[in-house]
Order: sequence, then C-alpha cells, then structure tokens
Amino acid sequence: MAKAIPVIITNTNILIYDKVSQEFKAFTLPGISSQPNIPFYHSFAKKIAESQHYFKEFVKSYYPNKTSKNILAIVVPDDTSTLESIFINEFFLNSGACKAVAQITMGQTLSKDIPAYISISKSSRNIVLQYIKNHEIHACRYYDCNHYDSTHIIEDAKRLHIDIEYEKTPVFVNNFNLNMDDFLEMGEVITPKAFMDKIAVIDVEKI
Repeated sequence: MAKAIPVIITNTNILIYDKVSQEFKAFTLPGISSQPNIPFYHSFAKKIAESQHYFKEFVKSYYPNKTSKNILAIVVPDDTSTLESIFINEFFLNSGACKAVAQITMGQTLSKDIPAYISISKSSRNIVLQYIKNHEIHACRYYDCNHYDSTHIIEDAKRLHIDIEYEKTPVFVNNFNLNMDDFLEMGEVITPKAFMDKIAVIDVEKI
C-alpha cells in the first residue's frame, strides 16, 4: 500500500500533514493577494517558479528525504473545476516536491465506511451539494455562496439523484471552514478536527 503525504487546499492556504508532530502545517506565499470568488492559488501562476521553489522547500522542511519519492494526496474544494484540477496537479508535479500526485474532493473523503451519502460544503465562491457513491461523485450541484436560499438547497438535496428518492441517504455537513451555520441541521456535522483526522490517514489506494 503506497503511503502518501496528505495535502489540503483550503479557502485560504495549503495544509501539509507533518507526521512527526501529527499536525497540519500551513503553506502561504508572501505577496500573493486574494480576489473575490477566485481561489488564492490562481495567483501562483503569476510567480510560478518562485511559488514552486518555496513549496518544495516547505515540503523538504518536514520530509527531508528525497522529494523524488514523495506522493502527494491532494484534497481540493468541492467546486474545483477540471482546468483548476489540471493546474493543481501540474503545479505540484513540476515543483520537484514529489514524484506523483492523486487528487480527490473534500466531499469524497467524508466517510470511508458508508457507501452512499450526500455532502454539502461551502468554498470561497460556491455552496456545493454532492451525491457520493462508492467514493465516486454521481451528482453535483452548485450555488453562489453570496446569493442563496438555504431552504431551497436543503430541499434540492433530497432530489439530487434518483437513488436518493427511494432510499434514506445520510448527509454530511462539511464544516471544515466553519461557515455552514445555515445547514448544521441537515445531517452529521464534520468539524475541522474530524475532517483533518480523516485526511491524516489517507493513502493513494483510498483515493
């Protein structure tokens, strides 16, 4: 079983798991400015070589052995687009900090034991409903996080996929960013600590 270094891309930074302290450490790049509704890592493209250099050095500070042996298990926000996924993979691969990457959405990590469930989360730009079955995304719906009706979203969750209409499906509320106050009654709330505990033991076979 190939072990990987857990990496979480949050709304504001990149977290890397340090196996020595058993804590996540935050990587930020000085001089990077944020813009509304645009994930922070888009700014890395303006200073790509510099960003990759500092990221590699950051990884080496916690994993000093050959970086060419590292595998990064990258957990991304649920609204990450296909193009953003490609950029993220290329950024890490070309940084020299690893030999391979595997990517998964936050929603796909919320339960390892329950085969089918609904996840709801909020990124820096969207509220995201996902229907996860056997670790795969079978349905997904987005809502602008600045303009939404929580009651409408809760009702939509009941009709997100045809399977849900015939079976009682558990709901996981991803409160990793502590921004889900409007949805806490929907289902089981995943706290920041609970979320990071799940990610800390991730490996590439589970991805």
